[in-house]
Amino acid sequence: MSKSAVRIRMPWSWLPVFWLAAVIPCVSAEPTPRVNEASEADVSDKSGPFNFASPTLGGKQFWTDELVFNDWRIQRNTMVPHYRLLDDQNVRQAWGSFEQCLERLETLREQRRLPAHGKQIVLVLHGLGRTRSAMSGLCDYIRRNSSYTVLNVGYASTRESLTQHAESLAKIVKNLGDVEEISFVAHSMGNIVTRRYFAMRAAKGIKLPRVRRMVMLAPPNQGAQMAKRLRDTGLFELIMGASAMELAQSADKLESQLAVPDCEFGIIAGGTKEDAGRTSLLEGDDDMVVSVEETRLAGARDFIVVPALHTVIMDNPQVREYVVRFLRQGSFVSEEKRCPIPLPASAASR
Repeated sequence: MSKSAVRIRMPWSWLPVFWLAAVIPCVSAEPTPRVNEASEADVSDKSGPFNFASPTLGGKQFWTDELVFNDWRIQRNTMVPHYRLLDDQNVRQAWGSFEQCLERLETLREQRRLPAHGKQIVLVLHGLGRTRSAMSGLCDYIRRNSSYTVLNVGYASTRESLTQHAESLAKIVKNLGDVEEISFVAHSMGNIVTRRYFAMRAAKGIKLPRVRRMVMLAPPNQGAQMAKRLRDTGLFELIMGASAMELAQSADKLESQLAVPDCEFGIIAGGTKEDAGRTSLLEGDDDMVVSVEETRLAGARDFIVVPALHTVIMDNPQVREYVVRFLRQGSFVSEEKRCPIPLPASAASR
């Protein structure tokens, strides 16, 4: 093992504390809006309830985006039947039903002459226990170094199931309007949400704009050893929610609910490039949360391992460069240096 790769050993009794600390450094919650009989009546009013333009935290673990227009978004609350419209400064501009928020957005787009987004969209999704803030630096980098319209998607990752997250992602895609192509960049569980969305889309025969490419950052494509070891603790399910428990399923059961992306995709894994990774809690090389082996998925056009930790892999300068390269050219370094993960012979012959 190289001197720079320090393998951490710790008592099993520390496992829950270690894993939760590694995965959710940014978990925070906004107060859930209180809905009484009067406000419920307002929600059904087509004109929309009266609104004070009030600042918010942007939505953390109780709000999920269902429409994203540049940095404006319509969010659904996961606790009550309630939507709100946030502007690019996270100020609430409307609330009520989705239709009421959409009507207000259209009015403000015309009044403020908000520019339409481009025809080439990149949707960026964060991982379990994180928020869209975790991906903001990567989003800014993609914008500066490409011509893509980058939409940073937020969802209540600890509050709902993979299917519910995927359904909200489907609404975001549907509400994009007239676009030529869509690409995805996702971190950790965001990749599983996207693969669940692909599976649902295929099952329903939904026709969408061209899905061009996808970059997976530290994806638990084979499930997560850590989640499996923690699934029987009440604390794990209470804090991390239903989707985390789904990651703890057997690899075969999880895979049956997902689809391999029907587009070019590449995988960036965090690791030390040594047989033993950063922690003895995982088998093989790892990024402290997911093993390199767990990130692999047959059909990947390119695969690369970088010396980065799971929770901050999206902030690694080399990773950011690789992301933009793959979006542009379908490889992390070059066409000649691609490291694809081939499909099994039976699948490749279909």
